[in-house]
Amino acid sequence: MNGAPTSEDSDSWVTLAGRNPVGNEDALFAIPLAAALADPSPPNERNAYPFAAARLAQAFLDPARAPDLAVVPTPRHFRPDHGGHLGEHGSLDAVQSRGPLILSGAGVDARGVLPRAARIIDVAPTLARLCGTQLPGRRASGLDELVTPGARHVVALLWDGVNCSDLLDLAGAGELPHVARLLGRGLALAGGVVAEFPSVTLANHTSALTGVGPGVHSILANEFVDRPTNRTVFANDETTWHRACDLLRPGVPTLWELLGASRSTACVNEPVDRGADYSTLALVRGSGSGSGAAGLRHMLPDPRQDRHADQHWVAADAGYAWSAQVDALGLVQMHQLWDEAEPPYLTWWNVVGTDAGHHAGGPYSMQARAAMRDADRRLGELLDVIDARRLSDNTTIMLLSDHGSEATDPACQGSWSEALEHAGVPVRDAGPGFLYFGG
Repeated sequence: MNGAPTSEDSDSWVTLAGRNPVGNEDALFAIPLAAALADPSPPNERNAYPFAAARLAQAFLDPARAPDLAVVPTPRHFRPDHGGHLGEHGSLDAVQSRGPLILSGAGVDARGVLPRAARIIDVAPTLARLCGTQLPGRRASGLDELVTPGARHVVALLWDGVNCSDLLDLAGAGELPHVARLLGRGLALAGGVVAEFPSVTLANHTSALTGVGPGVHSILANEFVDRPTNRTVFANDETTWHRACDLLRPGVPTLWELLGASRSTACVNEPVDRGADYSTLALVRGSGSGSGAAGLRHMLPDPRQDRHADQHWVAADAGYAWSAQVDALGLVQMHQLWDEAEPPYLTWWNVVGTDAGHHAGGPYSMQARAAMRDADRRLGELLDVIDARRLSDNTTIMLLSDHGSEATDPACQGSWSEALEHAGVPVRDAGPGFLYFGG
């Protein structure tokens, strides 16, 4: 097919024969929303794969954990053996990879929606620049010219799993009024922030907070095989994600470690928390719960009493209700942090309900949009707190996601693992789509 690049940031290909299946790297593919709706989950020959060369190359940089073969499923592929989600991500293609990116407040000019895109590995260098420092050895951020350091406070809000174009369209229509408040004092990228491959949660949270791809920080996916121990690692569920940083490659610092004692930091509901002064999941680790946050569910707020949560979906979907509990506790923590005499210099808040809504209902669905409205209401409460403290003019806010969401088709199924096993090839399928030969 193609000769693979040899460095993380390589963007070159050599086509040996036939058509390059990821040759279209248009980061603005399927924009605006109407274009995505007109051609949902397009086949390979019509699809686009932003930054494909660099993103594919980095996935194979860790010899201890990289797969022997990475399968890129079609966007519409429905996987009942891995959740059976109507909204999916993990692929290399544009819509599954693209999350929103909004910058607002101090040091950001009000420039509206710009026709450009960034990569998730640009997030940590950009936040470092806003904090007046830089990540050693990291590539220059593609966002440097859009922000000016000097704010008194920096807030990063990660809304997990949000479809970028739908969020911007809803904000423009007045259905996400507090996202619109951010846009009124800042800018958004139409092409959003593009996840590393695979476009899954934990790999890209880690990339956002280290500035390097999964093949460098070694949390390759939500599930992968660790060859030295010959075990399959399940890194991203409610029983394990509080220990995610144990999986980081030694010598890869987090943004929190970079800032160290020079800046006060807080990390709310974020598994990539090593070095943060305050961390929700450090409290989980300190609780002694053998099953992580799952064992502490009884201590979380009752979602049925949450004025920000859509009660129809709380009653209809247990995953939505659980996420509402986590996000309600996140808002409580944000209040506590911002009620202090001097709030943290850098605060990061991971919102999970948006991912639950997009998985269960699919992008553009009533459930996905309800989850975004829940998140928007919580955002509004936070912005009101910042306004009441008279800190709005001295605070920079970044709103982003770790990946996008694309609709699947329950009629489009099939397992590459079964075909390989039937052919007599012993294989372990992690990810799914990360294939490790040898059983």
